Amino acid sequence: MNSTEYANLERIEEHHWYYAGKRELVRGWIQKARPPHKADRLLDCGAGTGRFAAEMAGLCDVWVLDDHEDALNLLRKRFKADRILNLAGDRVPLPDASLEFVTALDVLEHTPDDSAVVRGFARLLVPGGLAVVTVPAGMALWSDWDVSLHHYRRYDRAGLRALFPPAEWEVVFVNYTNVLAYPAVWVLRRWRKWFPAKASEAAMSERAEDKVPAAWVNRILRRVFVGMAFWRVPMPFGVSLILVARRR
Repeated sequence: MNSTEYANLERIEEHHWYYAGKRELVRGWIQKARPPHKADRLLDCGAGTGRFAAEMAGLCDVWVLDDHEDALNLLRKRFKADRILNLAGDRVPLPDASLEFVTALDVLEHTPDDSAVVRGFARLLVPGGLAVVTVPAGMALWSDWDVSLHHYRRYDRAGLRALFPPAEWEVVFVNYTNVLAYPAVWVLRRWRKWFPAKASEAAMSERAEDKVPAAWVNRILRRVFVGMAFWRVPMPFGVSLILVARRR
């Protein structure tokens, strides 16, 4: 992401229903699938502003990883230098089987080789360790929004699950999330594609994604988003996907 996107994210993510809800959702699945203890070690990959990792620091021992200078500058505000990691080539500079948790929230779509990234998760986790990832869903929603965020792809459930082969992983949960927003997002993405001039003009003003709704609306949207994302009913579509997998 560019500097503007990081600035927007830092400004709204504490309270915005989607970002706050996503952190609550991932934290909730971690606590359901493998409750963390103080001695457990967690690496948040593509940690961005570091807000999720900072929230998890009260539950376990946390490191953060990123390779964007804008993100690293933000992480330095929240973490000591020895807790901030950068890639050594394509390799995370931690020993094999050294972590109980790996998280990657909207990260895999930014990587050219997502399979290699997941193999890295497998190397880092102890047997029984947990990986939790979120990704944008549905190539039907692909738009200039994805281009501006430097995405390589959006995912479907089968494609995301295929990154975690059964020989190495037990997939605890995988499902679409943000289901109710899908129709509105689909219409908006089609409008941006069919009327690029108007979309470009609208982009000059503040985007809806960069605004926190009224407090009562924000609370309702967050509760619906998080509540549905814990359902085990297979959803047919959604704006995002979450996967929870345990290392064999």
